[in-house]
Amino acid sequence: MNGLPARRLLLVHAHPDDESINNGVTMAKYAAEGAHVALVTCTLGEEGEVIPAELAHLAPDRDDTLGPFRVGELAAAMKELGVADHRFLGGAGRFRDSGMMGAPQNARPGSFWSADLDEAAGYLVEVIRELRPQVLVTYDPDGGYGHPDHIQAHRVATRGAELAADAAFRPELGAPHAVAKLYWNRVPVSVVEEGFERLRAAGSSFPGLATPDDVPGVVPDERITAEIGDEGDATVLVAAKAAAMRAHVTQIAVDGPFFALSNDLGQPLFAREYYELAAGRSGAPAGERERDLFAGVEA
Repeated sequence: MNGLPARRLLLVHAHPDDESINNGVTMAKYAAEGAHVALVTCTLGEEGEVIPAELAHLAPDRDDTLGPFRVGELAAAMKELGVADHRFLGGAGRFRDSGMMGAPQNARPGSFWSADLDEAAGYLVEVIRELRPQVLVTYDPDGGYGHPDHIQAHRVATRGAELAADAAFRPELGAPHAVAKLYWNRVPVSVVEEGFERLRAAGSSFPGLATPDDVPGVVPDERITAEIGDEGDATVLVAAKAAAMRAHVTQIAVDGPFFALSNDLGQPLFAREYYELAAGRSGAPAGERERDLFAGVEA
């Protein structure tokens, strides 16, 4: 297996910072345990809003240099999580951030939303066949909250996994490989409600509060099939996640156990991360949640 560790995890995200918010604890945990953790980011996040006033010139309607700056933020965040293998789909800048749903940028030449699905998925097939991950993590079909790049990342991840296992698809990209388990990022509604209760009780430096509706991927508790965040390592893992989020300085402000995006509305920084198994077989007993994404997977 080209000298790779026995356990191999691949995450597919739309923009730099999505990985730290959604999976920072998970990535830090498995990296520390010696698994091969690889991240594929589909765009540079060129259309993001910029929080610090001194960096406002990076914005797409000014210097339009936010994308390259966010490449550096992502590298710094991955260092905090202990993840050495982070890549951009098709290479940095292959696909551009599409902006929010309905924005003119959706149809901009080169936007990720307008990309041909099999062409984009082909770049992921090459990664899957090289790294041969047993576990793949991405968004649900709605991308968590309807952002076009998140939806497209879901489609590319799903199609990429399908094509990577098909020996007839572009054999020059490597030997076929079937991903054993595919997970979607989720948050149980009870955890979201409890998190906002804590935020209201503790207060924070943010001028306002987000609402549970602002949290992507929230579902009824019974849909959660896995949760990650071992109690023994919780402090270290959460600290790594918070540090990774802080590294995305243009996009995230962190205040203790809470954070805010460019809207300056506080929301909980989740110390545990949750998933729904979308394909593959659970390694937990019936009715129980997995505590290891590799549960039941053969090396």
